[in-house]
Amino acid sequence: MTQEDLHRTFTDPPVLETERLKLRKILPKDAEDMFFYSKSSDVTRYLLWDVHPDVTYTEQYIAYLQERYAVGDFYDFAIEYKENGKMIGTVGFTSFDLPNRSAEVGYVISPAYQGQGIATEALTRLIDFGFKSCALARISAVCMRGNLASLRVMEKCGLKREGVLRSAVFSKGEMRDVHLCAITERDFFNTACI
Repeated sequence: MTQEDLHRTFTDPPVLETERLKLRKILPKDAEDMFFYSKSSDVTRYLLWDVHPDVTYTEQYIAYLQERYAVGDFYDFAIEYKENGKMIGTVGFTSFDLPNRSAEVGYVISPAYQGQGIATEALTRLIDFGFKSCALARISAVCMRGNLASLRVMEKCGLKREGVLRSAVFSKGEMRDVHLCAITERDFFNTACI
């Protein structure tokens, strides 16, 4: 995949589906749903961003994302729960290293939908898209030490622990260690979890 291909793909992101979920572009109509989980310190505890103070902040953030989609340099999908049409989180690529055919992924799930396999289902579909449609050879993910739920999601999706990066990120006023996990194209096609 070239940089031009990447921009073309994410200027108007495809809709990816699973049995329960629709992964699609984040839209202005998602502001209330996004604010519902983004206002929670439990959700942001292990993330680099802070809670959204009010729905206006969320609306402004989503407006900014529309600008980023327009130029093709934002790679996140809204996770829509098909049963009720609610946006219940995000999953996407946080970065690409195109010369090395690799990318990093991340995800956030609303507390109301945690513990139901939603993150695993969404991440599995994203990984499938990364290997089959984006021609990636490696997909990695990180989570802060202590975030055992996220680590379990990665492992359920076939990512293997590769180590701990000590004092790798500054978050919530302190340097934090992160677990690094990854899956390769060879791993995926030999043991695909779809």
